[in-house]
This record gives sequence, C-alpha cells and structure tokens, in this order.
Amino acid sequence: MFDRIRKQRERNLRRREIEKEMRQQKRLPPGQRATLKFPVLHIGRAPQIDLELWSFKVWGAVAEPRMWSWAEFARLPRECVMLDLHCVTQWSKFDTAWEGVSLRTLVDKGWIVPRPEATHVIQIAEGGYKTNLPLSIALQENFLLATHFDGKPLPQEHGFPLRGVIGHIVGRDDLEDVYLWKGAKWLRGLKFVTEDQPGTWEVSGYHNEGDVWREERWGRRWGK
Repeated sequence: MFDRIRKQRERNLRRREIEKEMRQQKRLPPGQRATLKFPVLHIGRAPQIDLELWSFKVWGAVAEPRMWSWAEFARLPRECVMLDLHCVTQWSKFDTAWEGVSLRTLVDKGWIVPRPEATHVIQIAEGGYKTNLPLSIALQENFLLATHFDGKPLPQEHGFPLRGVIGHIVGRDDLEDVYLWKGAKWLRGLKFVTEDQPGTWEVSGYHNEGDVWREERWGRRWGK
C-alpha cells in the first residue's frame, strides 16, 4: 500500500512540474490541467469492429462520393503529427504522437473534391455519434484521420480502427485549436454539407465552435 502511495505522489509531482512548464511555454490553455494519463471518455460501450466488414464513406457536397475498405484505406498516404490534446473536461495531454491520413492530403490529391458551396464536415461514427467542424478547420494540419497512437494501432477504447483527432501543434499559432470532442472516435464517414449541422454534444449544449483558448465549453442549445 505504501509503495502505491509513493508512486501516486511521484506522479502528482511530475504532473505539477509538466503543468508549470506548459504554462510557462503558454501551451496550457485557461481552465486546463495537465494529465499523464490518457483518460477514456465516450458514450456507451466501445464497439467491436470487424475490419473485414469495415468501410469508410465520404459523401454529401462533394463532386463524387467515395468509399474505402479497410485494406484500401490503409494504403492511402500517411502522415505523422505531434499534438497537444485539450479535453472539454479540463485535462490536457502534451506531445502526443499520431499517425494516419490527412483530409487535406486527400483533397489536395483529388481523392475528395468538395463542391464550392461546401462549408462544413460532419464526422459520423459508430452508433450514430456525430460532431461538426468547419471545412477550413478540417483541412488544417492539426486534424488527422488517425489509425495509430504512440506508434501503435489505436486501442479499442480510443477509437480503433479510425478516429478523428484534433489538437495543437507547437509553434503553429496560425491554426485554430478546438477541444478534443471535435474529433470522433470509431469514425465511419465524413459528410460534407453546405450549412452547419450540430453534432451529438452540440445539440446537448456544448459550444458549437469549441475554441480552446477562449474556453468555449458550453453554449446555448442548438436552435434556441
């Protein structure tokens, strides 16, 4: 028992040291606290995914709908990005390593061609979970269709086999940063739309934009 208490104290000390360092570097947004863990937060149970049956669909305000099987998606160009993650529940995890497919690359290479009137992207996940992003943010370098975390395939509880992830890239203050809920776990598709549509948490009262540095955690319920 005493060994467990000692280790917990060491972790708390390390967490406070990181928090102080990140605050000095202006990487810790207001209202956030550093964590050494990667907390697991989602609605319901983590789904069991059969990769043989899995597919990823893009449709809506695009020139042509697209669909990839897992084998096809895994052959798309891959990128790595280091992100600071900020959760609306007030924890922040720094220098996390992700690998996956950039939506910006898919658009630049012509695999996805948004129509000129497209303004937003709705991420559609297992079980009907949704979250919305302006197309301009979804095309930033800090948004990734991620398949790997910390050099390994995504754990089931963090969105295996595919999740949207968005965070802060150190030194890239030109990019807009939003809370982590704006990246959907267990992602199955992207719907391009011509006007904004609320997602699961946005309908429930989360702020529609979710800007990290403005602490846009809560907003009025959609449509009220």
